[in-house]
Amino acid sequence: MTAGELNKITIKVEPPGPKAKEILERDKKYMATTNKVMPVVARRGQGMYVEDVDGNVYLDFQSGIAVNNTGHCHPKVVEAVRKQVGELIHFPGILLSQNLEGEVAEKLNEITPGSFDKKVYFMCSGAGAIDSAIKVARWSTGRPRNIAFMGAFHGKSIGALSLTASKNAYRKGFMPEMPGVVHVPYAYCYRCPYKMEYPECDVYCAKVIDEMYLEKFIPPEEVAAIFVEPIQGEGGYIVPPTAWHKEVKRICEKYGILFVADEVQSGFGRTGKWFAIENFDIVPDIMVVAKGIASGMPMSACIFNEKYDIKQPGAHATTFGGNPVACAAALATIEAIKEEKMLENASKQGEYMIGRLNEMKEKYEMVGDVRGIGLMTAIEIVKDKKSKTPDMETRNKICMDAMKRGLLVLFCGASSIRVIPALNVTRSQVDTAMEMLEKEIKANTK
Repeated sequence: MTAGELNKITIKVEPPGPKAKEILERDKKYMATTNKVMPVVARRGQGMYVEDVDGNVYLDFQSGIAVNNTGHCHPKVVEAVRKQVGELIHFPGILLSQNLEGEVAEKLNEITPGSFDKKVYFMCSGAGAIDSAIKVARWSTGRPRNIAFMGAFHGKSIGALSLTASKNAYRKGFMPEMPGVVHVPYAYCYRCPYKMEYPECDVYCAKVIDEMYLEKFIPPEEVAAIFVEPIQGEGGYIVPPTAWHKEVKRICEKYGILFVADEVQSGFGRTGKWFAIENFDIVPDIMVVAKGIASGMPMSACIFNEKYDIKQPGAHATTFGGNPVACAAALATIEAIKEEKMLENASKQGEYMIGRLNEMKEKYEMVGDVRGIGLMTAIEIVKDKKSKTPDMETRNKICMDAMKRGLLVLFCGASSIRVIPALNVTRSQVDTAMEMLEKEIKANTK
C-alpha cells in the first residue's frame, strides 16, 4: 500500500492484530509503565488516516491528541523537515545561534494576541513551556504563589504537575510538589460546583476568586500568575462563558497578577482562530503553546510580553529548544495553515460537526452535553440527562468499539469523548465520523 492509498477506512483484522500484539508485548517488557489506552500500533499516516502494522487503516479524529493539526505528514511539513535534516540537524541555541529559531519567534510575535513586542523561550514539551511560564512569572513579579483550576492539565514535570489537577493518579506519590499553588473551581457550567445556573450566577465561580480566596487566605500581593486553559482540555473540553474569562482577567489586572493562557492543546488553529483565547477577546500576559506548533515535531514555546523578560543570561534555556528541524516544521506549519485557509475550514467544519453532535444529543438519552469551538469538540456521556451521572464505562466502550471499526476518538474528563480531527478535515470525512460515532452510541443505548 502506497502513501497515496491511505484514503479510506480498512479493517483487515480486529485490533490488536498479530503484529501489533508482538510489539505491545515487547513494549510491555522493555518500556516503563505508561497509559496506552488503545491497542493501535501505527506504522504510517497520511492526511486524516493512519495505518497500523497489521494493515488496518483508521480515520483519525484524535489528531495525535491535537498535535497533527495539519494532518499526518503534510507535504509542506515533510519537505521542510527533509530539507533541514540535510542541512543542519542541531546547533545549540542555548550558547550559539542559528537562523530559524529567531524566524519562528518573529512569526509567533505576529500571530499571537497583543500589539506589544514579545519574547519567546523554545522548549520541547508542553510541560517544559509551562515551567518556563512559572519562572517568567516568578522572576518578573518577585512573587511566590500561583493559582490554577480544578480539572486542569498543565503537564507532569514537578513544576507543571503542581498546577495539574485533573487526575489523582498524576499526583499520587510525587509529594512534595512545587509549593504555593492553590486550585479553584473552573467554569464547568454543565456541572457547576456551586450548583448555580449561567447567566443568573453572574460568573460567581470567577468572582469568588477575588471575594473569597484572595480576600480570606491567599495574599494577592504574593500571587505571581493565574494559569488558565482558555478551553479546559483533559478536564472535559469545557468551554467557559466569555464573561468568566473577562472577570478572571479583571482580577489579574486589579492585583498585578499575570494571566497565563495555556494553549498547549487549544492553540494553533484548533478553534478556528490561531489561539483559543482570541474567542474570548482576552490578551494574556504569557502564552504557552506546544502540540500543534510543529505538526508532530517535539517543540513548544513560552511567549510573553517583553517587559517580563528574565534579564539574566543563562537563567533559563534548554539544549534542544529551538532545534532547527523542529523550527523548519513550525514555519511550514504556519505557512500551510495560512495558505490552505485551515482556520476558516476549522470554523466551518467545526460548526457543522457540532450541529451533528447536537442532533445526537436530541436523540439519545446518554448524550448529556455537547460543547466546543471549531474543531475542539466533545460530547459527555451520562446515565441520563436528568441526573447527569457520568457514565465512564459506556463512554469507554463507545471509544473502543469505534476504534475496532476504524474511527479513532479519545477520552477526556469524567465521561466525555473528544472529537478532534485535523484542521483540513473535509465535510465527507466529518460525515463518515459522525455516522460511525452515532452507530456506536445507538448500539450502546440501554
